[in-house]
Amino acid sequence: MSCPYGAMAEFNYFNYFTEIEEYFWRKRGAHLLVSPLDWAILESWQKANIPVEVVLKGIDQAFESYARSRRGAGGRPLKSLAYCVDAVLEAAADAQEAAAGSGPAAPVGRTRKSAGEAFTREEVAAYLARNAQRLREATDGTGQRLHAAPRAPGTTGFLQRLADTVARLDACRAGVDSQDPLDLEDLERQLTVLEDAVYAGLQACAPPETVLEIRREMDRQLTPYRRKMTAEQLALLEQQYVRRRLLEAYGLPRLSLFYLT
Repeated sequence: MSCPYGAMAEFNYFNYFTEIEEYFWRKRGAHLLVSPLDWAILESWQKANIPVEVVLKGIDQAFESYARSRRGAGGRPLKSLAYCVDAVLEAAADAQEAAAGSGPAAPVGRTRKSAGEAFTREEVAAYLARNAQRLREATDGTGQRLHAAPRAPGTTGFLQRLADTVARLDACRAGVDSQDPLDLEDLERQLTVLEDAVYAGLQACAPPETVLEIRREMDRQLTPYRRKMTAEQLALLEQQYVRRRLLEAYGLPRLSLFYLT
């Protein structure tokens, strides 16, 4: 899905996942652990720059539809955000159509606090330090797992990439600790580039068996919902699911500020 809502500068609050997750819990009436599939769905909406307000509207519509269904009328709770995908996409299309005729009005979804107010310097610095430490701790374990698998080409280069990422995170933290103005949007761009590089390196040298098992797991979870999703939505969802699970498999953190909350 292309972004009809403007650049990331118009989408600059970082409590995206928390707001949607908590809203879904309230609608459902129960606090559930978010599944890997639900996280991938949230990430696909975030990557598509669908504003929180549009997602919440889609969730409302999905719950209304579910209440009229046989399962909903029978009292069975709606368990997964996957049921909401179609309604959220419809809400996003409606918002895109409305935005096309509205001119340079206030950006869709920008009703929360701005990026500059999202976190304190201490919170950001602590987050960067935690991720740097996790990468340091994961380096040995990740290296052992990759070397233990038959034919793990590129492992040495990947481990060097992790070390370089640690150094970059330390440099980012030094910048946050300084007296320079704190630009979270630019920091987010840097962290996104770092995470993309780490993931690309991991993809190149992870054993095929590991990736295959993740894809099988994903297919099992997606089966009940595939007919509700477009090919574009499925492709983005699958990409986010595999990324999340592969990084988790090797103990590697997500680096984006979206995961600070």
